[in-house]
Amino acid sequence: MTILLRPHDIRHIVQQVGLAAVLGKLESCLRDDFLRWEEFDKTARVATHSSVGVIELMPVADDSLYAFKYVNGHPGNPKLGLPTVMAFGALAEVLTGKPIVLSELTLTTALRTAATSVLAARTLARPNSRTMALIGNGSQSEFQALAFHYLLGIDELRLYDVDPAATQKLVQNLSAISGLRTTVCHSTAEAVTGADIVTTVTADKTNAIILEKHMLEPGMHINAVGGDCPGKTELATDVLLSATTFVEFEEQSRIEGEIQHMPADYPVKLLWKVLAGEQTGRHSNEEITVFDSVGFALEDYTALRLMQEYAQQHGLGETIELVPDLQNPKNLFGELLGCVEKQPI
Repeated sequence: MTILLRPHDIRHIVQQVGLAAVLGKLESCLRDDFLRWEEFDKTARVATHSSVGVIELMPVADDSLYAFKYVNGHPGNPKLGLPTVMAFGALAEVLTGKPIVLSELTLTTALRTAATSVLAARTLARPNSRTMALIGNGSQSEFQALAFHYLLGIDELRLYDVDPAATQKLVQNLSAISGLRTTVCHSTAEAVTGADIVTTVTADKTNAIILEKHMLEPGMHINAVGGDCPGKTELATDVLLSATTFVEFEEQSRIEGEIQHMPADYPVKLLWKVLAGEQTGRHSNEEITVFDSVGFALEDYTALRLMQEYAQQHGLGETIELVPDLQNPKNLFGELLGCVEKQPI
């Protein structure tokens, strides 16, 4: 039998455990799995593109568990009453191929993306960072804001979105968070002024230039989240040329990340190697760092395992028969035999 985790199960987990605790546990588990990087069978995600969006499959496995995520990205969806991003995924036993967890991943992806951003920033941003600019105030913004507030001590947010209603939504959702100040800005340039960390998380499927070189200040850390498929970027080329860039899975980032329009020999560092001490992170307080975050399947593997653990602890999830439960594993046709016999000749 397979455990089904629905959105209300994830909501229950967050309510019972606490958002800060869930994000903190996710960051810790992500670190542990990144440090096992070489134990995983990895591949760049498989994408199907259309004129209005993208649908992707993201697989990964170690010697015990296989995980995959189905996820879309359709920037026009809100006009249809649908989220821009929707996702679900599964865990299966490598030994037997048996699916053991089928889960929503729309909420969970937002949580794991924010936790991954913090995991990178903990190493790459200046230790005394307290102010973050948040460019793009849509569905991912609260998750990023609160992860950085709870886990990294960010206490001031400078906000900008081309849609003022999105910014007002974000301000309202964060209004009850003590110790977190928000400032609404009228441009990206205004928002990034004085920021220690700049998070870009816009949705448009285009090679946009959200952040330009003249907006940079010494020591900034740029958490580039929104550029995550071919033809979708947020940073000007000269921003990348002025910074040290860090990626998750280089083979995927070269196709989908901010570095997709850079030469093949543009140097990058790998997050897992920085965490393992095999490569250096930030060199100085003046260095500009970029985390070119596209999201990688290993992060979904981590999130699925953690949600499975929480579900077991709290008695959540529904047991479903996703595949036939056969008395005789060689008699698959027996599952249909009664139905066939009853049909008229």
